[in-house]
Amino acid sequence: MQEGRIIKITGPVVEGVGIPEVNMGDQVYVGNENLIGEVIKIFNERFIVQVYEDTSGVKPGEKIVSTGKLISAQLGPGLISSIFDGIQRPLDKIEKISNDSFIKRGINILALDNKRKWEFIPTAKKGDKIKTNNILGEVQESKLIKNKIMPPPGVTGTLIDIAEKGEYTIEEEIAIIEDEYGTKHSIKMAHFWPIRIPRPIVKRLSPDLPLITGQRVIDFFFPIVKGGVAAIPGGFGTGKTVTQHQLAKWSDADIIVYIGCGERGNEMTQVLDEFPHLIDPKSGQPLMERTILIANTSNMPVTARESSIYTGITMAEYYRDMGYNVAIMADSTSRWAEALRELSGRLEEMPADEGYPAYLPSKLAEFYERAGRAIVSADEREGSVSVIGAVSPPGGDFSEPVTMHTKRFTRCFWALNRELASSRHFPAISWLESYSQYTDYIVDYWNSIVENIEWDKMRAWGLDILQKEEKLQQIVKLVGADALPDDQRLILEIAYMIKTAFLQQGAFDPVDTFCSPKKQLLMFDLIYYFYTKATKVITNGCPITRVHNLSVFHKIMRVKNSFTEDQLEELRKFKDEIDKEFEKLELIYG
Repeated sequence: MQEGRIIKITGPVVEGVGIPEVNMGDQVYVGNENLIGEVIKIFNERFIVQVYEDTSGVKPGEKIVSTGKLISAQLGPGLISSIFDGIQRPLDKIEKISNDSFIKRGINILALDNKRKWEFIPTAKKGDKIKTNNILGEVQESKLIKNKIMPPPGVTGTLIDIAEKGEYTIEEEIAIIEDEYGTKHSIKMAHFWPIRIPRPIVKRLSPDLPLITGQRVIDFFFPIVKGGVAAIPGGFGTGKTVTQHQLAKWSDADIIVYIGCGERGNEMTQVLDEFPHLIDPKSGQPLMERTILIANTSNMPVTARESSIYTGITMAEYYRDMGYNVAIMADSTSRWAEALRELSGRLEEMPADEGYPAYLPSKLAEFYERAGRAIVSADEREGSVSVIGAVSPPGGDFSEPVTMHTKRFTRCFWALNRELASSRHFPAISWLESYSQYTDYIVDYWNSIVENIEWDKMRAWGLDILQKEEKLQQIVKLVGADALPDDQRLILEIAYMIKTAFLQQGAFDPVDTFCSPKKQLLMFDLIYYFYTKATKVITNGCPITRVHNLSVFHKIMRVKNSFTEDQLEELRKFKDEIDKEFEKLELIYG
């Protein structure tokens, strides 16, 4: 370690001198209280440090100590079910040390418990050739997740020793690998990895596996894939956090990393209170058995907010390398961008749009590009990291810089609409402003679910109806719906059916909170079938009121609550009831 001194302090930004071998990204300890910081700028003999803790009371002349190592995350058994702050300090341990509800400064504590013993089961044997991300053994980290112990990236060679089955701490040696140069590497169950450097992969894969969320408006109309990236922009009260909760609970990801980045303390408190009590619907175990939480609220130091998303995605990549599908919920990237803006201002950098730094787009790209589905090991193991980032544009203005730049780097855009939220239509995802660029990749998957139901054609028809309805509503506002011909009034009725019976979904409804792809297709096929029957009789002169008053019209409106996932065969037979009612109209109107 090398020691220098502070010469200038500007809030969380500290300027120092006296460490000639300091490097960009080095972790340092600032002041007499050893506050954690990171070197972000070097010029001549001086260097700039962003401090991840409150710098009140720190004075020029106090020491700065460089560790000579990049700021890193500790990766190993014990991450699952844990709650960390933005720089991966476990909040439960900090609370015990602080003996207070607030985090005291200068607490330097490892993320993982180095005294806890884990049962290690070796899967490799002496003499094995160890390549990138080969698995040496397993540890049952939680009831749902097995931690697959791998050497740190870059360590390859011959396995010359491995521990027998037994209990070990994360700091005990469990293997020795000798590389091609004869250097022996001691392998432990945990290692450190720099948070700003992506973990290496072998090969990227095509995004052709959908990430099923159970939310109809997402899965059916604007799907995301495993390894995909999505943005959820929306103003206050439009449902960003609830939507991310639903995705965390119901998506078919193996592991969830939830990053509360600069959100209000009461919202994050709600997350911390609720998540430990949520039950994973697939396993019946607590959801925390496959979840990692990072809590970095708006009243915490702004610099820690900036690092929190890198900490989260580094942990996600670690589990991806084991072959898991990981989903990151970042709530919200706008607060992260605001942290960049504040730090940029402290550094007296030239501002760009709305005061954000000129490098905002590259920082967003740097984060989102770490998502993806890939082959992660020499033995063809696959894993993925999907990133779903909430964006909080001021006043719901999607033309502000963070939202606009996020659209450039995400291929899925779920635009939350204030009018929908005000009318209690949830999820309040606008079908006119949202889009997904993954649809062409997953057509074969969706078309194979139910025989004779072509998802791509159904989806295109549904979006077309909703767009036509939007145009017709402009006429309705001027002259009223009664002035329209019946074929156009039918479009209004079918659009209402799609919006209310299909797109609207109750997060707290025990039947409707999750909807499988098969049920989604059968539900939408009923709406389309009703439309084709109605079009025929209306063309032959049947009044739209007769069609609207059919009992099957109102039954279709209740299908989402009336049929459980175990009753899908009965849902298939619902067409027979539609046929019976329309046969009566066809007798009258040909």
